[in-house]
Amino acid sequence: MTFVVTDNCIKCKYTDCVEVCPVDCFYEGPNFLVIHPDECIDCALCEPECPAQAIFSEDEVPDEQQEFIQLNADLADIWPNITEKKDSLPDAEDWDGVKDKLQYLER
Repeated sequence: MTFVVTDNCIKCKYTDCVEVCPVDCFYEGPNFLVIHPDECIDCALCEPECPAQAIFSEDEVPDEQQEFIQLNADLADIWPNITEKKDSLPDAEDWDGVKDKLQYLER
């Protein structure tokens, strides 16, 4: 089992979750984070740390966001690893809670 970063992280990219990950399984894109499914140890430390509530256990990903399971796997293979907390995006608070943000994902 793994954890999955979903839609609400797009254009927010809070990195509180990165700071608590014991295995450094987060990867960073321009405006989104992903979790590498082969590296995640299912410790669940990241989920409560996400201010945007965008992280779910793989078996609890909402039906309308199932595509994020594969998206995390695909992007983790090409994006660089992130191991330290950074500032969120400048307008993160404006985007937190906006629905259907996949169209804004920058690869």
